[in-house]
Amino acid sequence: MFQRLMAGAALFAALLAPALNPALAAGTGCPDHYADGRAPEIRNPKLATATRELCYGVFGVMHSGVTRTPLWSAENLDATQLASAQGLKRDNAFHAEPRLPRSQRAELDDYARSGFDRGHMTPNGDMPDRHTQRESFTLANMVPQDGDHNRHIWAPIESAVRSMARKEGQLYVITGPAFLGTNLRKVGNVLVPTHLYKVVYSPRQKLAAAWFTENRARADIQVIPVAELERIVGITFLPSLTQQQKERMLRLPTIRQKKPRRFS
Repeated sequence: MFQRLMAGAALFAALLAPALNPALAAGTGCPDHYADGRAPEIRNPKLATATRELCYGVFGVMHSGVTRTPLWSAENLDATQLASAQGLKRDNAFHAEPRLPRSQRAELDDYARSGFDRGHMTPNGDMPDRHTQRESFTLANMVPQDGDHNRHIWAPIESAVRSMARKEGQLYVITGPAFLGTNLRKVGNVLVPTHLYKVVYSPRQKLAAAWFTENRARADIQVIPVAELERIVGITFLPSLTQQQKERMLRLPTIRQKKPRRFS
């Protein structure tokens, strides 16, 4: 088990080699989910190994067969969609993604007794109907996430994005994991991200910014320019924006972490 863990960590560490080549631009089968119809572009070609685009009703995923997680999950979130989603009862229909080869996808057994949550990248709470809700529970839209982080850091960030979308009318949101350093872990066959990010772009203001946080309990929550996140992760998230636009900052709400409940 330990040898498999270290081999997986070394493999992905190699994928994150610092030399970055020009962006790998490719068309997308679901342009409606992305600002100006342009999906993110992978700057490090090694990250493109065993990737596959998956298009769903209201979000799109770029899946990695190496990590067995999304590299990103993106949505065009608007107030009408959120009005439909409000009050829809959660149906925890987690499932492996049938469109992916078994050798590259996460399985339910990978997460069993792992100590990690199956963390949504595009949230279930944004889904406007039962069909899209079920789609959001594909493991292709999940990463292994620290449970405390999921509930007390990530949930407030997701809630803040929904509040912003109601006020703005429309937002483009890109969410995903980062695998930084060489001390990486696996649950089953799935790599555990060291960090998580959420990029938010307002087409009304033509500004963007990102939340960036470690995947652990009580982690600090950073708000950074998209240009900085692109340098960290090696992906051009908003290729239709200029570098100057990506250096400027959309104002994101201050996130107050939920306090874990204590029982006497």
